[in-house]
Amino acid sequence: MAKKGARVIITLECTEAGKEGKPASRYTTMKNRQNTTERIELKKYNPFLRRHTVHKEIR
Repeated sequence: MAKKGARVIITLECTEAGKEGKPASRYTTMKNRQNTTERIELKKYNPFLRRHTVHKEIR
């Protein structure tokens, strides 16, 4: 039986890769929907750009 709770799996996508014509890197993580209702922004590594960039939550 699946767990029913506040934690959901989200996908983070790079925001700077599209501007430079490179593929966007994606990461998956979990967040607590009750504590964090807005979309998450984290700095993660983009291997295509070879640097850390801002990754935003996508739906």
